[in-house]
Amino acid sequence: MQTTDIGNKENGKIWYRNPSPSAANGAIVNIVRSTGGHRSKTVRFLHVAFDTTGESFLAGDHHGNIYVFDVIRNRFRLVQKTAQACTALAFSLRRTTEYLVALADYSIKCFDKGEPAGRKARAPGERSLLPSGRYAITTSADTAQLWDLDTFQRKRKLNVRQSVGIQKVFFLPLSNTILSCFNDDSIFAWESDTLHCKYQLPVPQEGPRPHYRAFAVTRDGRTLAAGGRSNLLHLWSLESRKLLRIVQMPPKVRTVRQLEFLPDSFDGGSSQTLGVLSQDGIMRFIDIQTCKLLFDIGTLDDAITSTAISPNGHHVVTVMDSGGLNIYSVQALTQEINKTSEGGIH
Repeated sequence: MQTTDIGNKENGKIWYRNPSPSAANGAIVNIVRSTGGHRSKTVRFLHVAFDTTGESFLAGDHHGNIYVFDVIRNRFRLVQKTAQACTALAFSLRRTTEYLVALADYSIKCFDKGEPAGRKARAPGERSLLPSGRYAITTSADTAQLWDLDTFQRKRKLNVRQSVGIQKVFFLPLSNTILSCFNDDSIFAWESDTLHCKYQLPVPQEGPRPHYRAFAVTRDGRTLAAGGRSNLLHLWSLESRKLLRIVQMPPKVRTVRQLEFLPDSFDGGSSQTLGVLSQDGIMRFIDIQTCKLLFDIGTLDDAITSTAISPNGHHVVTVMDSGGLNIYSVQALTQEINKTSEGGIH
């Protein structure tokens, strides 16, 4: 795998040699940013987010620089200097040239092609940012707020008792439904326009408490995957509101940090491949029907902090514990499936 140090450049190529994904792990390129000079230091990347096409992604670093990496045209560009670390990044789903940045001072800013789009909001204590069409959700420990992206005004606010606490709030695909999970593992669905409760998923009574921390929903909005402080994954049907199955990951998995479904252009949105990032920094991709391990990325020595998967299912970008970014070819990874998928999860 080749390494590209973008240093203090404002634009350039992502890779300089023809990208040939590693046969071992599908990695195309490792991207780092060093300060240069006699006492050169690495500036850590913190967050990444793909656009709706899956052809380019945003990356924000510790110094507040926001870059756009175009993996199709093999170009990167510095599009914004915010002068403070970003806490979340997201492309707008409706205006494809706009993106949202949550910053360390609790402000949320909207930019368009590298220039401020004139919209800003303050959301104290917010720790995540999730857009969906006209709206975006920000969440803190005890509040979820719904923002109108046209006016950048707060539209709705969901308060909960601090003793319960909000774990995650996010939009379901292809609907106006918001899903929220609280620290007691209860999951509720809400109408986004009114915040009226539509339904609640029953808290699993059998087995150990799941301590949900990570969630993913298939593109068709029918299946929810949830995991937390154990090696068990719960797969829910959001149509029947029933627990479909419990998947047990290997004993090495003690905590699930992130879940991401891998899109497939032939699955009609009902993704069958789920990526599971655990506390050891390895992301294991499994078939949720057969419970077989398909492939994995990351190692104990080169651990992954977080992951973004392109909506077209072509690339995976990971923020590494070392502060760099890795870009993986999904095609190269899936070529190995037949060799690694015999038997159950290892």
